[in-house]
Amino acid sequence: MTAVSDHRAATFDQQELVQKLAAPNDAEIASLDAWWRANNYLTVGQIYLQGNPLLREKLTSEHIKPRLLGHWGTSPGLSLIYAHVSRLIKQTRQQAIYLAGPGHGGPALVAAGYLEGTYSEVYPKVGLDEGGMLQLFRQFSSPGGIPSHVSVTTPGSIHEGGELGYVLVHAFGAVMDNPDLLAIAVVGDGEAETGPLEGSWKGVSFLNPAHDGAVLPILHLNGAKIAGPTVLARKDPAEVRKLFEGHGYDVLEVEGDDLPGMHHRFAAVLAEAWGKIRSIQTAARGGQWDGTRPHWPLIVMRTPKGWTGPEKIDGIKVTGTWRSHQVPLSGVKGNDEHLAELEKWLRSYKPEELFDATGAPVAQIMDLNPPGELRMSATPHANGGLLTRDLDIPDFRDYGIDVKRPAQGRAESTRKLGELMRDIYTRNPDRFRLFCPDETNSNRLGAVFEVSDRGFMESVNDEDVKISNTGRVMEVLSEHNCHGWLEGYNLTGRHGMFATYEAFAMVSASQTVQHGKWLQEAAHLPWRAKVPSLNILLTSTAWRNDHNGFSHQGPGLIQVVLQQRGDVARVYLPPDANTLLSVADHCFRSRSYVNLIVIDKQPQLQWLTMDQAIEHCTRGAGIWEWAGNDDGERDPDIVLACAGDVVTMETVAAAQILNEKLPQMKVRVVNVVNLMTLPRPKDHPHGMPETMFRELFTDHVDVVFAFHGYPGAIHQLVHGRPDADRFRVRGFIEEGTTTTPFDMTVRNRASRYHLVMDAINNAKRLPGGASELKAWCQSQLAKHEQYVVEHLEDMPEVRDWSLGDWAEH
Repeated sequence: MTAVSDHRAATFDQQELVQKLAAPNDAEIASLDAWWRANNYLTVGQIYLQGNPLLREKLTSEHIKPRLLGHWGTSPGLSLIYAHVSRLIKQTRQQAIYLAGPGHGGPALVAAGYLEGTYSEVYPKVGLDEGGMLQLFRQFSSPGGIPSHVSVTTPGSIHEGGELGYVLVHAFGAVMDNPDLLAIAVVGDGEAETGPLEGSWKGVSFLNPAHDGAVLPILHLNGAKIAGPTVLARKDPAEVRKLFEGHGYDVLEVEGDDLPGMHHRFAAVLAEAWGKIRSIQTAARGGQWDGTRPHWPLIVMRTPKGWTGPEKIDGIKVTGTWRSHQVPLSGVKGNDEHLAELEKWLRSYKPEELFDATGAPVAQIMDLNPPGELRMSATPHANGGLLTRDLDIPDFRDYGIDVKRPAQGRAESTRKLGELMRDIYTRNPDRFRLFCPDETNSNRLGAVFEVSDRGFMESVNDEDVKISNTGRVMEVLSEHNCHGWLEGYNLTGRHGMFATYEAFAMVSASQTVQHGKWLQEAAHLPWRAKVPSLNILLTSTAWRNDHNGFSHQGPGLIQVVLQQRGDVARVYLPPDANTLLSVADHCFRSRSYVNLIVIDKQPQLQWLTMDQAIEHCTRGAGIWEWAGNDDGERDPDIVLACAGDVVTMETVAAAQILNEKLPQMKVRVVNVVNLMTLPRPKDHPHGMPETMFRELFTDHVDVVFAFHGYPGAIHQLVHGRPDADRFRVRGFIEEGTTTTPFDMTVRNRASRYHLVMDAINNAKRLPGGASELKAWCQSQLAKHEQYVVEHLEDMPEVRDWSLGDWAEH
């Protein structure tokens, strides 16, 4: 049979399957409805019950939890979708992952995993019997239990949804280079109002049907959020359709609350959507595709909020309104009428038909579940560490800069990282991507374009450079998309890097925090396999935004990451290309960390040979003996410390000034590349031992510390170290504008002249000439102020500074 006839046969078989999926028979409808009712029952039970899980006796106040927490309103819709997708998987063997944007629908997804049996496999104490069901109920949103979100503790989840707006970016990231995966992404109508979600619909402009999987967004419009209506639910349906057709989607719609009618209608629309997806992929992978962006299907599902719950409570309408968002019957323990209403609600699902005498789900329910790893709660794609393959990384030493002597030459350090990533792309064509908001070349990472274009599914014209529908470098002017795509990519077992301008990393900083929280909690779950780390590269830093202004100057993400727990947070400040390469190699090989790397893209002085860089990065911090003049003495007069590329240059320059003008003053220079070596070992696993800390900083000599970020970060990190008050930190203090590089250090009082004056003010002994040197520094600062205004550039002695022969002293 020819390839074309093979394609036609596959298409015919697919059409037959779609027709079968679209028309469930009576037995299938009964199974779907039983599974859905069981899920709704378990959802309500998790919110309310601490006893009598199967209503074997009359419900009493003692059976009700003392604190009623959770969200009911969105849950019935989530479980209806889950049931129907499970049927589709069972009949098609489609690999699928379920992402619940309305994360507060947690009890529905926990219940789904329980009905599939996965929950009991992961947590044996929560068995498929009456005792296990009681444990399921008692643990929900309770001390020592599980959160109310679709959290890391929920099997099958890679998306918590507690902070709304990221379900689609995670879904699109999950299917990139994952051709067999279908991501079901349920978007809540409240979530649809967030900025990140509004931007994330553009994912279809980047998804290639030949080598990527598919995302099926299901916009669940149930009409209300916590206390009011939602925008899209109140819009004319025709306007909603036009909105998503404008994004390029093939919009399918389904609505209602009648049963079994809604089961029939949803089965038909889901089958249609799946059929369209498979047709797109079959054509793209069978040579029948012209390369234009497909019109991927999107389902708009309209159901009442709190569907199947109490219609009215105390004469006030609840179902279909915002009142059903959380706990519709909130006063059950002290209100007999509400208690009776809750029992009526629970019994409406007919639990006696759904669970057998032992409390296990009946066969009619279990028969709906797909087998083994095809269950969405058991898919290895949601436990991506199980699928992770190590990167094939070339030897980073081969990309290094030949440094004969410190600070004799300048180079764009990130350009060398781009060369390394170029070859990682070549060696790992299905498990490595760079995500960057339209700044790959700007950040000097453009070597990747030697082996891959930018991925783009919209039209391309003759003026476009390195853009095609087969590209795998991901550029979109949205930090949220880039960050979220990488998260989804990592959590399903692949590797990458998110690179962005330093100041604008704060746009997606909350995503960094949320991902860190996910990794922290996953570390406590033995069944969660470690995943590739979230690697973030910040360039165009606060100190070197030469043509930009104050808006582009802010090192805030360092501060954000430092607040995360030590078992997750890593912050690296390599001062040159060789240390950057060593750090990047380590980060690409690591697992389940948030690795933050900060280094500028501008030409900068190069300090260390590759061997020196490796040793320095391995230790995380070290004395640069060639930069000081303490000659290995135990106690110098002052310690000049630095962390960050620009401030490292200023520190070494300050040491040179002191050595030349006050040679009797003993100065030690310490550079820190791994910021997390500064805390005590009990505060961070990378914290250096007390003996090493004393070796570097002594235990009583004052330390003038020049830091890339906010000064308070260093004080926070050295808290508890010997005499921590002796650390005098200079860093970014929110002084900025469009100005010269050196003027930025002057404005923030971190220039070499400020550091020299700090050293004089805090040294344990002062030789003659100190006062004259301070006066000279002040005159240099005055000279600088006049010079930059007149000449529009830095003074030659600063602009062209290098160590010359001084480093060989």
